[in-house]
Amino acid sequence: MTRLLTRNICTMTELREPQKVLDRANGEPVAVLKNSKVVAYLVPEQSMALEEHRPLSRDDLDDILTRTRQRSQPVLDYLKDK
Repeated sequence: MTRLLTRNICTMTELREPQKVLDRANGEPVAVLKNSKVVAYLVPEQSMALEEHRPLSRDDLDDILTRTRQRSQPVLDYLKDK
C-alpha cells in the first residue's frame, strides 16, 4: 500500500469539477486516485512557498556538507567502489 503525502484525496471522476476538489481541500495538496492508486498530486498555488529562492553560496554549501558529513559518510564509503 502506498503512503499518501497528504490527507486529502479525490478520484479522477471528482476532477470533472476541480474547483469543488480545491475548495474541499482548503488550500492543501490533494492526492488524485485512479483505481485506488495515486496517479498525481494536485497542489494549489496558495500552498506553495511564496518566498523567493536564492542561490546557495559556497560558504553555505560547505556548512551544510560539514554538518551532514557524519550521517552521509557510510553512504559515501559504500559508493566508493561502485
